[in-house]
Amino acid sequence: MEKISVLAITKNGINIGQSLKEFFPEWSIFAPSKFSNENSSIEWYSEPTTEKIIDLFKNNDALICLFSLGAVIRLIAPHLKDKKTDPAVIVIDDKINFVISVLSGHIGGANELTEKIAEKLQAQAVITTAADVNKTIAVDLVGRDFGWKIENDSNVTSISANMVNEEPIGIFQDSGERNWYKQLPKNVSLYNTIEELKLSNSKANLIISDKKIEDDLACKSVIYRPPSLVIGIGLHWDTSKETIKEGICYCLEKFNLSSKSIAKLVSIKKPEDVQGLIDAGEEMNIPVEYVEREDLAKVTAPNPSDTVKAFEGTSSVSEAAAILVSNGKLIVEKQKFPPNLTIAIARIEN
Repeated sequence: MEKISVLAITKNGINIGQSLKEFFPEWSIFAPSKFSNENSSIEWYSEPTTEKIIDLFKNNDALICLFSLGAVIRLIAPHLKDKKTDPAVIVIDDKINFVISVLSGHIGGANELTEKIAEKLQAQAVITTAADVNKTIAVDLVGRDFGWKIENDSNVTSISANMVNEEPIGIFQDSGERNWYKQLPKNVSLYNTIEELKLSNSKANLIISDKKIEDDLACKSVIYRPPSLVIGIGLHWDTSKETIKEGICYCLEKFNLSSKSIAKLVSIKKPEDVQGLIDAGEEMNIPVEYVEREDLAKVTAPNPSDTVKAFEGTSSVSEAAAILVSNGKLIVEKQKFPPNLTIAIARIEN
């Protein structure tokens, strides 16, 4: 859960904070102890507000300030780092006329939170980020709700400018959820293949794919990686973490797939979980899922093995696990890594 705090420094601000607490009970409200009315729903502080605001800025996902915009900017300015790490900052004026998104509007979620607060308080939301004002695509937010990762964010700013300035933008998508937009802006065109995108007149591109993208196209694109790949793994009790990781890397490289799109590693449920697989999942920061042999035995896999059936009670582990858990299509059939590792990859279909 996100940690959100409200800072009030006037009596009227404290009243506004209490109103916010009614709508958002999980939020913490802070106010100077000199105004204390023994209300236990408010955390009264005794240190100077100049110190308190920095503590709250550094230790919250979002900070809502109930005093002037200018004062807030002066207080937090020396502590700003970048939009990836700075919290969302929102300012509400003393008469609740305006709810202003000040900092980390997109990635930090200030814009969305501003809209929610304004609706509850029946105030005017003030949002100034160009993508929102122009009602176009916020390049840094595409697929965020679906867990998509941006391959390299160095192009985000320049391509966001192209988007806002209505330059021709191309989109290619071959994996991930398809309902991420309601209506495309007039300067944005969809292309069915990478080849069509290359031949287009687009000045910049958005690419949603789990496949590797050539450098000449990547340099003018923002590439989003949906968690669309399920890697099935057949292994022995003593298969090492290193062996598993090397096998995965080999398959990704051979079949031009991105490691950023791995959704999970899956294998058969054994009497004891294989330590090498546990360690590989932890080191790669990818969840591991296990499937009962009875369920794997029901799956029709392209490369069944009598030997595997004799040992595991099912004729397929890596292929069957990938197919079953992805509920999709096998895109990499079983790859063998002697003496005791097999890997198969399926794509989740959306």
